[in-house]
Amino acid sequence: MGEGLATQALLRLMAWMSPAFPIGGFAYSGGLERAVHDRMVADATGLQGWIATLLRHGALWNDAVLFCHAWRSHESEADLREAAGLGLALAGSAERYLETLSLGRAFVGAARAWPSTVFERLPDDLPFPVAVGSVAGAQAVPAEDAMAAYLHAAVSQMISAAIRLGVCGQSEGVAVLAALEEEVVAVASRAASTSLDDLGTSCIQAEIASLRHETQHSRLFRS
Repeated sequence: MGEGLATQALLRLMAWMSPAFPIGGFAYSGGLERAVHDRMVADATGLQGWIATLLRHGALWNDAVLFCHAWRSHESEADLREAAGLGLALAGSAERYLETLSLGRAFVGAARAWPSTVFERLPDDLPFPVAVGSVAGAQAVPAEDAMAAYLHAAVSQMISAAIRLGVCGQSEGVAVLAALEEEVVAVASRAASTSLDDLGTSCIQAEIASLRHETQHSRLFRS
């Protein structure tokens, strides 16, 4: 990849993963709001542990595997449909399903500003990591860089949600983000060599929190 294309890829990543990109990610907490309500996450230390576990063993790990598969398969309509269906089936609750589906649709709609034939191969219903991974692959954005940016944005959104929920202040939130950098890099690197056989989670409490959030009476977030 030449220097010009590398710079272009960086600019695209910055745009796609910006909080200002019109996908509405700020509306979701991925079950974190319920975890805070149930005192499973009560401070910055607990928040860091919660996110690190999701990266290694939870929904963010599955996202990473799906993302990399979609990146490699961006030229195959059949493979993208398989990944999309599997990603939606793996959503552990109605709210997680709505979250990943809504973000995926919104991302594809906004990303059409960068013309590509990949949009002709994508199904109408697809999860967020498949949407971003396939577009990044089609636009020749390096897989590990794209994956790291995706995970960093997801972690940042969770920290932002935690700040709004009163778990920590902004300075503590930034410290958590910095502390998780190596974790993000490690997961992005590990996921780059995975296949769909590596999908799977073991974060029971996080899945239960997501389910319980559906019936929470007073809440700030949609998931």
